[in-house]
Amino acid sequence: MRVTKTAMRLFLLTALTMAAFAANSVLNRAAVGSFGMDAITFGAIRLTSGALALALLIVWQRRGFALGGWGRGVAVLGLLAYIFGFSLAYRGLESGLGALILFGVVQITMFGGAVLAREEMPMARWLGAGLALGGLIWLLAPGASDTGGAAVALMPAVAMAAAGVGWGVYSLQGRQERDATQATAMNFMLAAPIALMGALWMSDSAALSMGGVTLAVISGVLTSGMGYALWYAILPALGASRAAVAQLTVPVIAMAGGMLFLAEPLTWRFVGAAALVIGGVLVSMRRA
Repeated sequence: MRVTKTAMRLFLLTALTMAAFAANSVLNRAAVGSFGMDAITFGAIRLTSGALALALLIVWQRRGFALGGWGRGVAVLGLLAYIFGFSLAYRGLESGLGALILFGVVQITMFGGAVLAREEMPMARWLGAGLALGGLIWLLAPGASDTGGAAVALMPAVAMAAAGVGWGVYSLQGRQERDATQATAMNFMLAAPIALMGALWMSDSAALSMGGVTLAVISGVLTSGMGYALWYAILPALGASRAAVAQLTVPVIAMAGGMLFLAEPLTWRFVGAAALVIGGVLVSMRRA
């Protein structure tokens, strides 16, 4: 099968975007785990710093600011649901199970959007999605020894499911944006004040450390602000279903990042599951 320059460029940009998403997870875990930062405070600083950086970029590029109608409201609500649902869920969910719920719901939401939009869905897309999701379940699903037979906490699971729907809706809306950078900037600028008020209300701790704030700003400016702008830029070419499957690589990349930067152990289970996820994604990326 011949690979065109356009297809290769799309593949590389998608890989870069997934690496940015995974970096957000690593930065979040480091800020909360190593610096004791509250997850909601991290999310609020992440959104605010991203909003400021993107606003400066928009001014410098003279793109102008535009609300964008009802679609902007949908995107902002989706972004807030993702940020706060994710933060609240990890107060009561083990990280692997949380990621499994999140990306499982993202798959359902975005595949549903693709079906409703009558997007082309070749059999390879379904097969690849099944392989990749199977690999993710193998990698992340807790065993009996992990859970000790305890039931999964309902409200954290619901919060993570809401985060998955929010991110799926945010991504689906991105397919309709003509200016990815401007759209991302407006989403962040409108969501940031609400996130700050939410952090003041829901945050467990007002304690801030320089290390935690630094990681939140890096996450906000680079891996969220610029990463989400790149995501909006490539979504029209990817389509909803391929974009959904591609995101199944994020937990795998995040775990690899944890092994590199947080001294987490490498296991054969990770190697096998990662091969299955990446293989499924490559199968799904075929157009026919």
